[in-house]
Amino acid sequence: MGILTKAPRGTQDILPAKSAPWQAMERELIATAQRFGFQEIRTPTFEHTELFSRSVGDTTDVVQKEMYTFTDKGDRSITLRPEGTAGAARAVIEHGLLSEALPVKVSYLLSCFRYEKPQAGRLREFHQFGAELYGSASPAADADLIALASQALANIGIREVSLEINSIGCPNCRPAYLQALRDYFEAHREKLCPTCLERLQKNPLRILDCKNPDCAAVAKDAPLVLDHLCGDCRDHFDGLRARLDTLAIPYTVNPRIVRGLDYYTRTVFEFVSGGIGAQSTVCGGGRYDGLIGELGGPQTPALGFAMGLERLLLVLEAQGNPPPAAESCDLYIAPMGETAAVKAFQLANLLRDEGYYAETDLMGRSLRAQMKYADKLGAKFSLVLGEDELAKGEGMLKDMESGETLPLPLGEGLLEEVDRRMAARAYAQLEKSIQENLED
Repeated sequence: MGILTKAPRGTQDILPAKSAPWQAMERELIATAQRFGFQEIRTPTFEHTELFSRSVGDTTDVVQKEMYTFTDKGDRSITLRPEGTAGAARAVIEHGLLSEALPVKVSYLLSCFRYEKPQAGRLREFHQFGAELYGSASPAADADLIALASQALANIGIREVSLEINSIGCPNCRPAYLQALRDYFEAHREKLCPTCLERLQKNPLRILDCKNPDCAAVAKDAPLVLDHLCGDCRDHFDGLRARLDTLAIPYTVNPRIVRGLDYYTRTVFEFVSGGIGAQSTVCGGGRYDGLIGELGGPQTPALGFAMGLERLLLVLEAQGNPPPAAESCDLYIAPMGETAAVKAFQLANLLRDEGYYAETDLMGRSLRAQMKYADKLGAKFSLVLGEDELAKGEGMLKDMESGETLPLPLGEGLLEEVDRRMAARAYAQLEKSIQENLED
């Protein structure tokens, strides 16, 4: 049997040359969440299948068509997580976090799995950043979560993004709305796809989210949920809007937003960006006050959001934001001879202990080949070590951009001199950048 040389369809390798934008984005997302009081949670890649069928909903495309489900050796039905909310909710219940001070705020970075047609920004294995808030029924919590999402998008450089919000009601007012939907779609059933015909009785709200063009055309004139809200839901929605106005976060009310998962109640929202085709939603979320109770925990209000990292990177690229470059080498030490190679190895690790990115030869290259390699690494400085340098206890530190050389002690004083030269180079680069900006 030959060696498999291709990743499975719908997956991708993130190679070292492309990992810097991922790392920068992930660091900023987690840091922003922490400033809002959201601490990181990590949950298993797979869960019992029932967790998703109970939380996500057995009438959704995710459960019906897209989950990676298998039977393990213990004859248990196991599913690779298709989203992050259900696993986080399970963990919060299992470990008693709801008995601690409320609200409980958690965030996560994780990989998810859905069997669907791969396309731009949508893969079968994809990555999400998400945040969940448990314990508050106040519209202030909704606004707090939306403010986090808004600031997170801004902090990673996403521009020209718009917020759309809606309310899909609660168990008190939704039954009347669902009946109004059934009555409407029943009159147009001949235009519905087979899947939506099944949804007609179970959950007609899902028809509003169908991607079939015929179903979407029918849904365009369906009754609006905002016309069927009870007083409490309307007050909640008004409270959210007032707080968003206070924060000067612009939004539009889009009564067609329902989100694709069954656990949502009241507030639902999406951040939408152009430039990446049909898949324009970069962040989606809302409130799911019945989820914790549905999973066996105490009745607890909750809400959250998720944003796909692949899609965010597509948006950044489409908007012309240059990805951050990978960290370049601070100092390359080029030895000549075995004795110098041992000393270079020692010095490189000494500099690494001090926080510098230092490299030395591991391939037995000639000096000329080493300097070419230092250029490829983008080394800021280089240091050639040979018998003469070792005998003198001093080498010449070369600025790889300007060509300037300065003596560098190989013993006492080495770290101080490296610190001084690195700081001077950074200051010169800053002055150059400021001057270029002024000229522009």
